[in-house]
Amino acid sequence: MDKLKIFCITNKEKPYLEKLDLDLVGVGKENFSKKYIQCLEGDNIQHKEQYYSELTFHYWFWKNQLKTYDENIWIGFCQKRRFWIKEKKKLDNFEDLKENLLTSAPISWNNCEAILCEPINISGIKNMKLLKRGWRNIIEDPYVLIDKNKRNIKLHFDIHHGYKNLQRAIEVMNRNDRDDFKDFVSTKNLFNPHIMFIAKPKIINKWFESLFSWLFECEKVLGFDKLKGYDETRLYAYLAERYLSFWFKKYTKSLDWPWGFFEDN
Repeated sequence: MDKLKIFCITNKEKPYLEKLDLDLVGVGKENFSKKYIQCLEGDNIQHKEQYYSELTFHYWFWKNQLKTYDENIWIGFCQKRRFWIKEKKKLDNFEDLKENLLTSAPISWNNCEAILCEPINISGIKNMKLLKRGWRNIIEDPYVLIDKNKRNIKLHFDIHHGYKNLQRAIEVMNRNDRDDFKDFVSTKNLFNPHIMFIAKPKIINKWFESLFSWLFECEKVLGFDKLKGYDETRLYAYLAERYLSFWFKKYTKSLDWPWGFFEDN
């Protein structure tokens, strides 16, 4: 059975995380103990953390650590409140999380190249929110008010992360993916959330190479100075989240897998 190594990324030290079989990573402005990996040395984008969030570690890991891993090991990424679990289950307490935490690669992964979070459906945007934050989209296509199939990834992104930001980002994407990704966000209302995935080094390297080359191009048209509020400031992380669903489905044999939410103060 192939080994599994999961990195859990947090912006604050959390004692309950330290009791789990995870490799802990600290990003952001907090001071972290030696229990947490930090991405301050080597090739890094630490100065962009407020815009890139957990991608700050993803980039550092890609540039400084990925090449040191055996090609047969599964490597995964999760967050302080969102975890890979063995089976779909509500996590009511810490013991639930600890018992159900995914710590080894199941046999069912043998024919897969990547594991993604079970997708979420974003077609249920309420009309009140559409009227308040998506009025420009309604002017473009009034049918979004009555046809839920039109409440796609593009509309959802416009409402939550800045009108037209996604479209402007797609325009600087490589030609091999530009039209396919444009079609993806315009026709789909499901995506795999949280920039969480599990794959082996060869696939991870290809993913990060594609992702960061695109995001660095996005910086040239979207910048940083005009990004305001939580939903826009972390724009580059949200772009990565939508691109992840598309890229892994297009280029790998992927499998959707359960994830659970849990937070302990």
